[in-house]
Amino acid sequence: MKKRIYAIGTVLLGLAVAGLLVAASGIIPVKASAGHWPVTQWFLRFAMQRSISTHSLRIKAPKLDDPGLVLKGAGHYETGCRSCHGSPGKEQSPIALRMLPPPPLLPERIRKRDPEELFYTVKHGLKFTGMPAWPTQQRDDEVWAMVAFLHELPDLDESGYRRLVYGDSGAGAPPPLPSPPPPTPVTDIQSCVRCHGADGLGRGSVFPKLAGQRLEYLENALEAYARGERHSGIMEPVAAALNPEAIQDLSRFFASLDVSEGTPSPQDIAAIARGKEIAQHGIPSQRVPSCIDCHGPSGHRVKAAYPALAGQPSGYLVLQLQLFNEDRRGGSSHAHLMRPVATRLTPEQMRDVAIYFESLRGDDP
Repeated sequence: MKKRIYAIGTVLLGLAVAGLLVAASGIIPVKASAGHWPVTQWFLRFAMQRSISTHSLRIKAPKLDDPGLVLKGAGHYETGCRSCHGSPGKEQSPIALRMLPPPPLLPERIRKRDPEELFYTVKHGLKFTGMPAWPTQQRDDEVWAMVAFLHELPDLDESGYRRLVYGDSGAGAPPPLPSPPPPTPVTDIQSCVRCHGADGLGRGSVFPKLAGQRLEYLENALEAYARGERHSGIMEPVAAALNPEAIQDLSRFFASLDVSEGTPSPQDIAAIARGKEIAQHGIPSQRVPSCIDCHGPSGHRVKAAYPALAGQPSGYLVLQLQLFNEDRRGGSSHAHLMRPVATRLTPEQMRDVAIYFESLRGDDP
């Protein structure tokens, strides 16, 4: 028995040494143009699929039929995914098709994947391919937004896709810009208005309104995104591509837009009343300070570095409070002030105060 084990060990050691010598010789081709042997391709794909299935077993998908989630995912798909995977009416890049393995045309694959498997793949990426991990591992909400969009993708035609990406702007072209536009490259400003609107009032109540926002806050936010200190897989790549002059120009542009054109959405009157009490007086028993002293309206210690909240979508505000509560948001040098506040609010209180601020006009005093 010992001789057999010794023999097997000797054979395995010999194979390992032989493999090392072959690899060290450099004769194994690594050129993508050569492709894989069929058996190699089968093995790699099999191993990848089994790994995804196993590691996604404990993931539980939320409800993905929220139009806001789909809209948020569509904006990032156009920026970060379309060049490799294509989109309805637009073929994949010839450069991407020369990758090994080539990125798949997604509508053919999506229906074969569970949401949990898509989430795992989008969040973590895939080794030995060109599929990157999500730029930040702190924002599962953004990854689920992408999954929600991917589930809609197989049913979209070209016009439906462009409507999700650009909004109702005629023939699906990027929305026209107010005059004069900022002195930044067109690609920079179009990346912004695709989600935040050419009027800066946001699209679909899922993106924050930038019109009339405080200049210093906008600059600080873009700089924090660019440094990776404010977590967002959607915003980090966009901000990181901006130079300091572009950050200043874009911030001035959106800060100068007329916020009074926005109209508040009708909301729960009782929730507005409860939220107003929190916003104006805080919750002393929970050591929650008032909101208006820092964020307006009618605050007395408002700083330009703090965001104005009047008129912002309630869903966006609730999400920010949840991220602060979970210590997943990050931000500029002032962001740490919000975490202890958010941890002392209940989910219902977060919703109430968010609805109150949404009920205000952006230009309310």
